[in-house]
Amino acid sequence: MANGESKIIGKRLVNAYLSSVISISLVLLLVGVAGLLLVNARSVSDYFKENMKVSILLKPDVTENEALAYRKTVEGMRFVRGTEYISREQGASEMKALLGDDFLDVFETSPIPVSVEMTLRADYVSADSLAMVKEEISRSPLVDEVVYQHSLVDALNANIRKISVVLAVFTALLLFVSFVLINNTVRLNVYARRFTIHTMKLVGATRSFIRTPFVIQAIFQGVFSAMVAIIMLLAVLFVLRKEFIQLFAIFRLELLMLVMGMVVVSGIVLCVVSTWFVVNRLVSLKKDELYM
Repeated sequence: MANGESKIIGKRLVNAYLSSVISISLVLLLVGVAGLLLVNARSVSDYFKENMKVSILLKPDVTENEALAYRKTVEGMRFVRGTEYISREQGASEMKALLGDDFLDVFETSPIPVSVEMTLRADYVSADSLAMVKEEISRSPLVDEVVYQHSLVDALNANIRKISVVLAVFTALLLFVSFVLINNTVRLNVYARRFTIHTMKLVGATRSFIRTPFVIQAIFQGVFSAMVAIIMLLAVLFVLRKEFIQLFAIFRLELLMLVMGMVVVSGIVLCVVSTWFVVNRLVSLKKDELYM
């Protein structure tokens, strides 16, 4: 009977341990997803900023060769990320698509100027920096006007700030919820061994002696749970890469190692801290309180 009961108890402990590992892994998966969004927040911001176009409208008498030569000059400027030459014919085609085929009929000559569209480096997409860019570009005698959407720049920067704040708050709340969930999971796992803790206390074991094996187990549990969470995170990214290719043009996958490290550290810290508090509480319980 003793052997049978010990096998049943051992099986229950294994099931409880596996259940806690699965629960912790799912929580850490959410931490990993939030961490991936957090470390790539700057990349997402830069992506939108660097795809905003600024149009340089050249004067009507500027020739194609002069425009192409000026384009090379613009490409060498410190704040420029890329440029595109827009000929009169291409500009006219774009205007026809917007206004209709007959919009040029009222003009004797085409009013569409030669232009150069440029995208800026992310650090220069702000109201002050764009004013400086516009001033520097306008110094050229070839330039008639520099055009960009002021409202779009203001809205873009304002929304990026809001998204950053929301993401930071969401990550903080997620970490708090993760701690609560993991703490409850660890508490249930350790509480099942409260009588063993009480027996160790009766034979004179110190708090640190009782706590050490549980803390060591918590470290292994945290690492193992983090490994499972990382595998699940990689599986999610593999699926997303097939379905949302554009998403991976924004995300910097080299930061994935940082996120993995974040998941492992979170798993260890949350498991160890939860175990520390639970074991300290159980050691302080009196005999009568063990049955409550």
